[in-house]
Amino acid sequence: MVQDKRKDVARDRRLGNLATPKSVQKLQTALHAKAKTEAGYRFYALYDKIYREDILAHAYAQCRTNKGAPGVDGQDFADVEKYGLERWLGELALALREEAYRPDPIRRVYIPKANGKLRPLGISTLRDRVCMTAAMLVLDPIFEADLPPEQYAYRRGRNAQQAVTEVEETLFYDHPDVVDADLADYFGSIPHAELMLSLARRIVDGRVLHLIKMWLECAVEDTDDKGRKRRTTEAKDSGRGIPQGSPISPLLANLYMRRFVLGWKKLGLEASLGSRIVTYADDLVILCTRGNAEQALVRMRELMGRLKLTVNEEKTRVCTVPEETFDFLGYTFGRMYQRTTGRAYLGMRPSKRSIRRTVEKVHALTTSHPDSTNPSAELECPLAGS
Repeated sequence: MVQDKRKDVARDRRLGNLATPKSVQKLQTALHAKAKTEAGYRFYALYDKIYREDILAHAYAQCRTNKGAPGVDGQDFADVEKYGLERWLGELALALREEAYRPDPIRRVYIPKANGKLRPLGISTLRDRVCMTAAMLVLDPIFEADLPPEQYAYRRGRNAQQAVTEVEETLFYDHPDVVDADLADYFGSIPHAELMLSLARRIVDGRVLHLIKMWLECAVEDTDDKGRKRRTTEAKDSGRGIPQGSPISPLLANLYMRRFVLGWKKLGLEASLGSRIVTYADDLVILCTRGNAEQALVRMRELMGRLKLTVNEEKTRVCTVPEETFDFLGYTFGRMYQRTTGRAYLGMRPSKRSIRRTVEKVHALTTSHPDSTNPSAELECPLAGS
């Protein structure tokens, strides 16, 4: 039953959508078909597709829809359209065609995490975001053909809810032992050399590889409490990390996690441990038949070490369902009880952390105006106008 659903998901996946120009869809379909039918095929001429007029125009439209703050140059969509969109895209195309394009530094900001810590987020300039999105339009159909069904993040026709359903159904079909895994700074730890090898397995076009390498090695600009700016080259110096928050990072994150999933299968661990992996970006669980989770944890550590990734030992654990519970993608899995009868069953519910975050968001959106002495003060959204 689970396997049938996976096949249905694969059949239901479609390239492009109504908003995608037919010329772009045609290119994506051709690239995907070639990659799907010839697993060993390597693409030699892709760079010129990235600066095609229709590709860049659609990339800009996608970035426009996604909105986003300006990068280090302060340029926003209004600035581009005042300057002249056709002219702006033409200049970007020319820079790419003449191989004069160089990415700007990434502006680093910090957003709060649920645990109170801050997550670093990189904001590329609009020009770089459009260029990355154009590259994604060309490259994603190729690498999508290679991604295994265990990976659910950032893929057309797949989502977090499907990953949650897969976990629930796999648990039900006699996989009660679980490795609830956590990786330490996955996006910031991906090694460039190994990632480039994964890209080069399909891409021969050196100009495309050089473009991606420039994005990987971008400098980062921080602003301290006193407004002073500082630029660092940590990613280039360490040879690690992908720019989290950039349009290209989902593809790169999936591509490197693919190494783990395929390595697990090639070592025969799926069969020998009766295991099933479900991943969503850097969220990962390994569901095993009874008695195999401890061995799965040992082998997972070994494989992640070979991939130069670090397991967060404080957050990684083994548990047995339904005696114990675990959280994945905002849900708690384990023994549940029916409200009306109190009867126990194996299932899932929104996690306490997820509920707490939702309550906090609702509270933030409905907090009374600071001027509480004025009974007529209207409720306002603190995010309005931001």
